[in-house]
Amino acid sequence: MSERRSRCYLVHALAPDDMSAREANDLLNEYIGEVGRGLIVTHDHFTRRPHGGFAVFEVSTEAEAEKLADPGPLGGWTISSHALTFSVTALGFVAQADFTLRNYGGTSLADLEAAERPSKRFWWQRPRHRRG
Repeated sequence: MSERRSRCYLVHALAPDDMSAREANDLLNEYIGEVGRGLIVTHDHFTRRPHGGFAVFEVSTEAEAEKLADPGPLGGWTISSHALTFSVTALGFVAQADFTLRNYGGTSLADLEAAERPSKRFWWQRPRHRRG
């Protein structure tokens, strides 16, 4: 069996209707924290029903692709995964975000960061989350 080329996959996961937001968030975090699905690139949770969220994984091997298809702690959820066209690696995913901002949003990640005002809501501004 040959090794596959890397590719990022978007995983969209919807929790059962009777699940609380807290339980859904905990289970999604457990899912993305499990080793073997590839490199977790990003994730977020949905704010309202249906609860759930999305994740992006960089998948580089057949074993990772097989594990990505395994719902693990998300058994009973509605899950779909989609290979992304331009995001072939984690860095490609970040580059695609910046490309989209520059070419369709008229700005860039650097410009947004420079212009952003401090806010307690913005967890990424806290010292332990800053790059560097």
